[in-house]
Amino acid sequence: MNRHTLMIFVLALLLGGGGGYWLAHHTGARYGTQAAASGQAPGERKVLFYRNPMNPAITSPVPAQDEMGMDYLPVYAERNTGADSEPAGTVTIDPVTVQNIGVRTAVAARQTLGREVRAVGRVSYDEERLSRLHPKTEGWIEQLFIDKTGERIHKDTILLSFYSPQLVTSQQEYLLALNNLDILKKSPYEEIRRGAEQLISSSRERLELLDVPEHQIRELEQTRKVKKDLHIHSPFDGVVITIGAREGQYVTPSTELYMLADLSRVWVLADVYESEVSWIQAGDPAVMKLAAIPGRVFHGRVGYIYPYAEAKTRTIKARLEFANDDLQLKPDMFADVTIHAQRKVDAVVIPAEAVVRSGEREQVYVVRAPGKFEPRTVRTGVSAQGLVQVLEGVQPGEEVVTSSEFLIDSESKLREATAKMLEARPGGQGDGHDPDHH
Repeated sequence: MNRHTLMIFVLALLLGGGGGYWLAHHTGARYGTQAAASGQAPGERKVLFYRNPMNPAITSPVPAQDEMGMDYLPVYAERNTGADSEPAGTVTIDPVTVQNIGVRTAVAARQTLGREVRAVGRVSYDEERLSRLHPKTEGWIEQLFIDKTGERIHKDTILLSFYSPQLVTSQQEYLLALNNLDILKKSPYEEIRRGAEQLISSSRERLELLDVPEHQIRELEQTRKVKKDLHIHSPFDGVVITIGAREGQYVTPSTELYMLADLSRVWVLADVYESEVSWIQAGDPAVMKLAAIPGRVFHGRVGYIYPYAEAKTRTIKARLEFANDDLQLKPDMFADVTIHAQRKVDAVVIPAEAVVRSGEREQVYVVRAPGKFEPRTVRTGVSAQGLVQVLEGVQPGEEVVTSSEFLIDSESKLREATAKMLEARPGGQGDGHDPDHH
């Protein structure tokens, strides 16, 4: 590899990880130049050795430059040999450089966190207000009175008439029981009278179990005539969702004749992100807006939070409940939902941008003194309003870096690597070996 190719490679490396070098160069390169002339760092601190600004594993016992002409950085004895109590990776930057790289800070404080959770929802049926109608016995559909899906119906509306041999037989048994009681009700034997009454009771109960309407049972008692066709009625006010049979069709108890839905109240299933679900709980108020109903705001509440996540979206569904007396909310409409979470957290908080996340840990940089920044591992909790809760690592009143912390982090990692390298050297001192200087 010729010198020109090598310089291009080093330049590419500088652009990829240049933040740490830029900061290191501006905070230490000029000190390296001074040390080259005097052999001492400012403040008469002893220089152990000099390290390559791009690779702390490459060192030199005397001031040197790399292939790009960049000065090696001095490593001082009191900062790396345990002479003070500064944690590994602590960075000291002169005030001019702090200003140039735009370092900003914020003070950790204790305050109450709350949150509004925004989500996308879909209107759905209230599962507690659905009814699926099946016949209790085999028979034939004689006439459909409600024969279109989407029709609005009222409670006790006649849906269809139904002929069943079993229903006819059950009516005949009830009439026989009525006639038998008429004959035996004046019997001097109490057991005979009681038996006739029990027969009526069991025969009537059989009709009720077969869903014969009350008005038809009364009509049978008055006319004493068996009805061929019996009616099936709607159990509530609602809308016809599906019709499962047509006139003349033979049906059995497994046949779904109708599915009815009461839409006076609906559910809205909202997809809440995993990071936000800890904020909400049943009973929290919610508001909803729909593009299909502009200018209208609906008010409801969280009814339930499902105990599992959706595999594809990695969200958790929250079930919201809304009144829908005018039936403007229709199933499968999409809506924008805002949940006003009632949960409040008394917490030590810092700006979310102060946290540097590396995957293995979460870290902040605490200001120890003007221009001195200490890396501190933290454990975080919930986040809201651009703030994050700190469970461990930072106390109220401590000052943390909120901008340019990645530049500081790059320099901190270099210094930490240098400190570890020093520990591995015999006696903690440089051995004077430099792979580039023999």
